[in-house]
Amino acid sequence: MNLTDTHAHLADERILPVVDEVVERARAAGVATIVSIATDAEDSRTCLELAERFPGVYSTAGIHPHAAGTASDETLSTVAELLRHPRVVAVGETGLDYFYDHAPRGVQRASFERHLALSAETGKPVVVHCREADDDVREMVREWKGGARGVLHCFVGDRELMDEALDAGWHISFSGLITFKKYEGADLVRAVPVDRILVETDSPYLAPVPHRGKTNEPAFVAFTAARAAEMRGEDADAFAALTSANARRFYGIGEE
Repeated sequence: MNLTDTHAHLADERILPVVDEVVERARAAGVATIVSIATDAEDSRTCLELAERFPGVYSTAGIHPHAAGTASDETLSTVAELLRHPRVVAVGETGLDYFYDHAPRGVQRASFERHLALSAETGKPVVVHCREADDDVREMVREWKGGARGVLHCFVGDRELMDEALDAGWHISFSGLITFKKYEGADLVRAVPVDRILVETDSPYLAPVPHRGKTNEPAFVAFTAARAAEMRGEDADAFAALTSANARRFYGIGEE
């Protein structure tokens, strides 16, 4: 099976101490490519170190909305500098989180705007977190249409947000949430065009069934991909290959 985990936090304290074993298990599960997602400037540096260390691992650089309140011009300059590296394939994770509100909403929006500008400047896509902020994210996607391109990761938004993103040429990524018994978004999984759908773990969070409650890791993306394929009435192996091809094209990743 040819799988890509498009969103994993390998620098997280629950994964980093055992990252060698985590990457090895991913390889054994058929996960050829992992994108290690950054959440702040320090995390961005660590993700790049991992990308340089492991074949098939790539990184991002950015400031998560939770950390937007402590971001500075210096940290954003660090992000911009790291984006010059060829193994840093995207901007982020950025976006808006109105559920936890760890940073003031205006500060989150300003940080998101700067990340979108970096995406437009560098030509690298932006990885977007959205929680209970559909209206504002939809507005910003619309404003940057034709400039920044991106992915709505771990998608839990409404159809209006999805349609706005797809209209702007963005991708939609689904996590282990879609394997949960109470998940009610199968119609959204089916609605994403074949060339725009991605799968992820969001490790170490949101482990899919049958590993729910455990620390998530890239090897488990196979369960999410299989469930998405089932929902869409597609062959599991073919869907895994399709989403991997989408990921390589989206992130600009070549064969290693």
